[in-house]
Amino acid sequence: MPGTEPAPGTRPAPGTHPGADGWRLGIDVGGTNTDAVIMDASDRVVAKAKVPGTEDITGGIIAAIDSVLSTRGVEPRRVTHVMLGTTHATNAVLERRNLRRIAVIRIGGPATHSIRPMFGWPRSLTGALSAGATIVDGGIEFDGQDLSPLDTSAIERFLGEVGGEADGIAITSVFAPVSARHELTAAEIVKRELGDIHVSLSHEVGSLGLLERENATILNGALAGVANGVARAMRQALVARDLRPLTFFAQNDGTLMSLDQAMRYPVLTIGSGPANSVRGAAFLTGRSDSLVIDVGGTSTDVGVLSNGFPRESSQGVEIGGVRTNFRMPDLITIALGGGTLISRDSGGIRLGPASVGYRLRHEALVFGGQTATLTDSAVAAGRASLGESGALGDPREAGDRRRLLTDALARADALLAEAIDRVKTSKDERPLIAVGGGSILVPGQIPGVSEVIRPEHFDAANAVGAAIASVSGQIDRIFHVGPGGRKAILDEAREEARERAVAAGADPDTVQLVEFEEIPLAYLTSPAVRVRAKVAGALDSRALEDAGPGRPARESRLRAGEPGEADAEDQRRQRS
Repeated sequence: MPGTEPAPGTRPAPGTHPGADGWRLGIDVGGTNTDAVIMDASDRVVAKAKVPGTEDITGGIIAAIDSVLSTRGVEPRRVTHVMLGTTHATNAVLERRNLRRIAVIRIGGPATHSIRPMFGWPRSLTGALSAGATIVDGGIEFDGQDLSPLDTSAIERFLGEVGGEADGIAITSVFAPVSARHELTAAEIVKRELGDIHVSLSHEVGSLGLLERENATILNGALAGVANGVARAMRQALVARDLRPLTFFAQNDGTLMSLDQAMRYPVLTIGSGPANSVRGAAFLTGRSDSLVIDVGGTSTDVGVLSNGFPRESSQGVEIGGVRTNFRMPDLITIALGGGTLISRDSGGIRLGPASVGYRLRHEALVFGGQTATLTDSAVAAGRASLGESGALGDPREAGDRRRLLTDALARADALLAEAIDRVKTSKDERPLIAVGGGSILVPGQIPGVSEVIRPEHFDAANAVGAAIASVSGQIDRIFHVGPGGRKAILDEAREEARERAVAAGADPDTVQLVEFEEIPLAYLTSPAVRVRAKVAGALDSRALEDAGPGRPARESRLRAGEPGEADAEDQRRQRS
C-alpha cells in the first residue's frame, strides 16, 4: 500500500556552525521589505534589519546587507556564510522580464505530436522566451525500454537552426524519471554542437507528467540569467565590504542549495520566501507541526508546518499562467498585507488587491501620508503594540477615518480566518504561528485556532529561516523491481537523494532522511514502484576548517567574488 515513512528523529540540524565562531547572514526579499539577520554559531540572532524594497529589488538587498552589517557589535569579518531567499525568479516570470530565450527539444516522437511544446502558454510569455521548439523520435516506455530509437540527426539539425538564437536548451524525454538516458545523450549532442550553453534536463527539475515537467524545464532555462544577475549583485555587494563568504540560495522546500546549483536550477527558488517563513517559524518556536501565517506588506501566505518543513503541495503549481509539477509549499495566498489599500464603495468595504508596497512608510496615514492602509487599521485598533511593532506611528493620525479603518480590519479578520480554514485538513483546532512584519493584522483569537503564537523576531522569520536552513536532496522516480528486490530499490533511492544533497553543499556526516514515500504501481506486466525520497543535512563547513580562516581550499565557486558556471555562460553570450 502507498505509505509515507516518517523521518528518523525530529528534523535535521538547522544550520551550520562554520569553524568555532562563524556567523551566518540570512536575507529574504519580499514584495514590500527586504529582511536580513545575522546569527552566530549558537543560532542566536545577533542583529537584524528590515529595509524598504526598491524597484530593481537588488538595491534592497544591498541596503539590507549594509544595515545589518553596520549594527553595533557586529563584526563583519565573522560572517562566513550568506543565505539568500529572493523573489527575483517569480517576478521575472510574472512580469515577462529578463528571461533568456530557450530552444525546446522534446524527445517523444511519434507518440506526442498531438500537443506541441508550450501549448496553452500565454502569448506574452512565449514571445519573451521562445527560440523555437521541436519534437524528435525517442523517449522511454513505462517499463524502461525505448519508446522508439533516439533520432540524433534530428537533434543536430534543430541545433543548427537555433544555435545563433538560443541562450539555453531545454530537453524533455517521455518517462525520463524512469530512465534519463535519452536526455543525457541529447545533452551530450548539445555540448558538442553548441559548446558552453545552459542546458536544462527535465529529470532533474520535475517529476511525472510530461507537459508539466516540460514546462518547468523551459522556465528553468529561461531564468538562468536572472539567477546569474542576482548572484553577481550579491558578489559585488559582499566584496565591496571585504567579505568572501560561501553563498547559498534558498529553495522552495525550505532548504538551501549552493550557488552553482542555483545557477543550474533557478526555477527551484520560486516560492522560497514563504518556505523560509515556515522554517523560521519552526525554529523560533521550537515546534515541528503547526499552522503558519506569514503576513507581509502585499500578501499573506498560510501554510502547514509538518515535521519541521513546509507541507508540499500534492497538485501541480501554476506560475505566470504555466502549469508545472515541481515541488512547492502547499500554501493559500491572499492579496492582504500591511500595505493593502482600503476604501469604501457602493458594495461596502474594499480591500486591495493593490498595495502601497515598499512605499508604506511614506504613504500610510500613521506615517503622515494620505493613503488608508491595513497598517493604519491595526494601529487604530491597538494591535500595533504587539511584539516589536511599537514604532509604527501615531494612532491619532488615523482618527478622522476610524470607522473606515475599523470596518476594514473586521473584513480582513474574516478573510484571514477563511484562508486558515482552507489550509487545514481537519476541523480540530490547531496552533497558529504568526510571523512577518504585517502579522500585527492577525487577531488574538481565530475560529479553528487553539492559540496564536508570536515568537521573538517574528518580523524577520523569513530571514531567520534562510539563515538556519539545511541543505536537501530529493528524487521522484519510478523503479522496476530487479533481483535485489524492494530493499535494493529503497537503498538506491536514499543514496541518490543523499548524493544530490551533498552535491548541493550538505555535510555528508549530517545527512538524514526527512521524507520517504513508496507507491506501488498496478496493472503493469512487471512490478514497479514510484519512490519519493528527501534527505537534508547541515551545511558543509569543512571547506573553511580545512584551509584555515578566510581562504577555504574547496567549494571556491560558491564563494562571493569568484567566477562560476553562470559567469562563463554570460561571457560566452557576450562573445557571440
